Amino acid sequence: MHKHHSALGLATARSIAAAPFPGCGIDIAARRPVQPVTLIRPHAARRAARFFVEKFPGRPLYAVKANPSPDLLRVLWDGGITHYDVASIAEVRLVAHTLPEATLCFMHPVKAEEAIAEAYFTHGCRTFSLDSIEELDKIVRATRGAEDLTLCVRLRVSSEHAKLSLASKFGAAPGETRELLFRTRQVADALGICFHVGSQAMTPQAYAEAMERVRAAIVDAAVTVDVIDVGGGFPSVYPGMEPPPLERYFETIHRAFESLPISYSAELWAEPGRALCAEYSSIIVRVERRRGDELYINDGAYGALFDAAHIGWRFPVTVLREPEGRARDVAFSFYGPTCDDLDHMAGPFMLPADVGAGDYLEIGMVGAYGSAMRTAFNGFGSDETVIVEDEPMASLYVEPDLKVASNVVTL
Repeated sequence: MHKHHSALGLATARSIAAAPFPGCGIDIAARRPVQPVTLIRPHAARRAARFFVEKFPGRPLYAVKANPSPDLLRVLWDGGITHYDVASIAEVRLVAHTLPEATLCFMHPVKAEEAIAEAYFTHGCRTFSLDSIEELDKIVRATRGAEDLTLCVRLRVSSEHAKLSLASKFGAAPGETRELLFRTRQVADALGICFHVGSQAMTPQAYAEAMERVRAAIVDAAVTVDVIDVGGGFPSVYPGMEPPPLERYFETIHRAFESLPISYSAELWAEPGRALCAEYSSIIVRVERRRGDELYINDGAYGALFDAAHIGWRFPVTVLREPEGRARDVAFSFYGPTCDDLDHMAGPFMLPADVGAGDYLEIGMVGAYGSAMRTAFNGFGSDETVIVEDEPMASLYVEPDLKVASNVVTL
């Protein structure tokens, strides 16, 4: 993990103050916004895209569900991402409209037959995933027996090394894979195998173990495989979650891929979501009340902080003040703005002991799932956005010395 530099709170406040709000031209110090404000960092997402394009030993597909912002999709395209993992017909339409030249891969294993047909005939999607004979038959019917399909059979693998399991809903079990792979091979132009180790995998070992499951399935079915898709799970940096460098994940995956009994021309794919967009955005919230070690803020479980409330995710936080105070950091929890007791983020979130009503906080690394999970429940929400050029609060892509230099400001 590359640590958040001590000057970052000041640098962030300065960069925000210099950024006019869309349509009003007033800086944040004068505006003192009542509603949350989203900060987006296109340069951070572009850098993450270039990292995967240049260093992953195969083809990265952006998992659109992590953040479906059209602006972000364009940034990733500019960074070299040309293939997109879509999970619904709405995502298919979104990417097709936003990036007409993009390659669509419909990787949800259970799809409506109408969605498959529209994706294939209207939007040119030729890649689909499945984990059952029923889904295979559905794809064949919906595409009218098309002969140009890349079909990826999803295997069930362990999520024990991930912070969020994805092991129970999808994936063919060991006893189901032989017939499924054999029958899929008969109708597919290209046969793939895919899996998902779970979200925020904290060790490359997760992929090594999943690849052994792939090996066993290939040997058992005795089929020629053209695509290996290692799915998502590539991590980002959060408090208490400091993963190894992504290069170690790539090296582990590459070694395992090279040892598989597959076609000499087989392709290696991955579906990063969080790792491409977590650093893209943060939010500015205001403290409306303090009650002991609880802070009432104007965003929460029904906004950008769904993960903090429902799965206990801890995000980096900082108070925006000039000059910075000297109070020691202590642990706080948050309440969001709605009337619901579930609108609670336990944290702990480390902030200065003297933080209170009227203070503005930046909550970082919400580019993944934060925007996607937002609602307008109880009438709360905001779509105000500011583009900023400072560095994210944590990063897997920035060298420490460069990060320090980029966040030093001259008063």
